[in-house]
Amino acid sequence: MKYIQYAVHDRLAYITLNRPEKRNALDYELVSELRVAFKAAEDDPDVKIVVLKANGDVFCAGADLNYLQELQANSFEQNLADSDHLKELFLQIYQLKKVVISQVHAHAFAGGCGLATVCDITFAVPEASFGYTEVKIGFVPAIVMIFLLRKIGESKAKQLLLGGAVITAEKALAMGLIHHIKEKGDLEREVKEFATQLIESNSAYAMGVTKQMIAKVQSLPIEEALSFASEMNAKARGSEDCKRGIMAFLNKEKITWT
Repeated sequence: MKYIQYAVHDRLAYITLNRPEKRNALDYELVSELRVAFKAAEDDPDVKIVVLKANGDVFCAGADLNYLQELQANSFEQNLADSDHLKELFLQIYQLKKVVISQVHAHAFAGGCGLATVCDITFAVPEASFGYTEVKIGFVPAIVMIFLLRKIGESKAKQLLLGGAVITAEKALAMGLIHHIKEKGDLEREVKEFATQLIESNSAYAMGVTKQMIAKVQSLPIEEALSFASEMNAKARGSEDCKRGIMAFLNKEKITWT
């Protein structure tokens, strides 16, 4: 792939943005490669956790503005198709059957901040900045808005989306936008240690189902959500992972998942 590096080590799939000369800005080709990489990670039985990271001085600056300027000459239908392409990437990450960790080593703006938003867990360095800056150039943070509202709620989302301000990693942590702050020299190791702990301590089946349920139940009326939850509870009881886990617990045996 031209703009993405993909590697698998120790049950971890590393998807690395590799367009540093453009600050890893998103265009159609980069989004396409990301979609291919996430599909490969989801389908690979040797992968249990996915890590999204980047090369260069910026994690991701958002949309490639030169590319967006070219799109302005296109029809509404053509622009809709391009927007749908990004929508499908964000939805793919959000609904992926495997846990996705974003490793943010530098600034993440606009669509780049959106990439971090749709991941399940985000680690960042203290120097990283975050912002949905679209309104400052007359653009709209339309697609990421759907996920941000779910993640941090309307009040905080309005503050970020309408204000367009760039915030520090510390403030992003306080708002619930990210989950961990680690020093730059420790970031890679801390992410790997956290991911390895998930791999060894948690069932892949259980994490995958839990993630999918979190994505689905929020859009259902409460009675439908509870009925769906009951069904998934019953299915989980019959799963091999649940049987194995309960037996190990009752026998006071330590279980290490693979």
